Amino acid sequence: MTSSELGDFLKARRTELTPRAVGLPGYGDRRRVKGLRREEVAALAAISVDYYARLEQGRVAASASVLATLARALRLSEDQEAYLYEVAGKTDARPRRRRPAPKLRPAMRRLLDQLGESPAIVLGERMDVLAWNSAAAALFTDFAGVLEKNRNYVRLLFTDPGMRALHADWRHDARDAVAALRTRAAADPGDPELVRLVGDLAVRDPDFRTWWAEHRVNGASYGTKHYHHPVVGDLTLDCDVWASPDGSGQELMIVTAEPGTPSHDALRILASWTTVPQA
Repeated sequence: MTSSELGDFLKARRTELTPRAVGLPGYGDRRRVKGLRREEVAALAAISVDYYARLEQGRVAASASVLATLARALRLSEDQEAYLYEVAGKTDARPRRRRPAPKLRPAMRRLLDQLGESPAIVLGERMDVLAWNSAAAALFTDFAGVLEKNRNYVRLLFTDPGMRALHADWRHDARDAVAALRTRAAADPGDPELVRLVGDLAVRDPDFRTWWAEHRVNGASYGTKHYHHPVVGDLTLDCDVWASPDGSGQELMIVTAEPGTPSHDALRILASWTTVPQA
C-alpha cells in the first residue's frame, strides 16, 4: 500500500464526520470545510497539527499507537480500523491481545486491610484501581459500583462527577495524574489497554487532550492533597505512593493526616462508617 492511500483514507473519513458527532462545538453553516478540519482531528488525537498534516500528505509514517488514537478519534469501525493499519503498513502492529488481569499480591491485600482509617488504593501499571480498603471507598468513591473495565484512577478523575468535585484543585490534580500516566506509559507505549484509555479520554475531554499533548511527566511519589468531601468537609492529606518490590508495577497509594488535626478527625469519621474490606 502507498502512503497516499493512508492520507486519502484519513481525509475521506474526517470529511464524513461532523463536529457534533465527536463532541466538538459546531460553527453553524459558516464552515468552509466539509466535516472536520485537520486541526480538529489533531486535537482529538492529541497530536500536533503539523504531524497530522504530514500524515495526510504521506510525508511521515505513523506508529501503531498513533494509528490507534486516530482510529478512536475518527470513530472507525472494526473493519475501518483494520484497513487503516493495512494502508499504513502496520498490519502486524495491530493492538495486541489483552494481557491477563494482574493478580493482586497477598501482601498488598494485607496492607490494605491493616491500614484501618488511612484510605489506600493499589494501582496497576496503567493506574487501574486493583484493590482498595473501606476508608478509600468512603473518601473517594464506591469503587465496587464501578464497572471493572472503567475502574481506572485517571479515568475516574475525568468522568466521575464525585471524584472531580472531591478535589479542591481538580485541574492541578488531574493534570498531575495525566503526567503520571504519561510517565508509566513510557514503559510500554504500545500497550493496547493504555492506547484505548488515552484514546477514549482524548475524545471525551478537551483538558485531557491538551495535557496529554504536553508530554509532561510526573514521577513524584509523595505530595499534599486538598479535598472537599461532601460529608466531612475540607481535608488536607499527605499522599504517598509505594512501589511493589516484586517488579509487578503495582503501587500502593496511601493518604494520611497528622494526628490531632481536623483532617485526621475527619478520616476517623469516614473510617467508622465501615470496616469491611471493599476488594
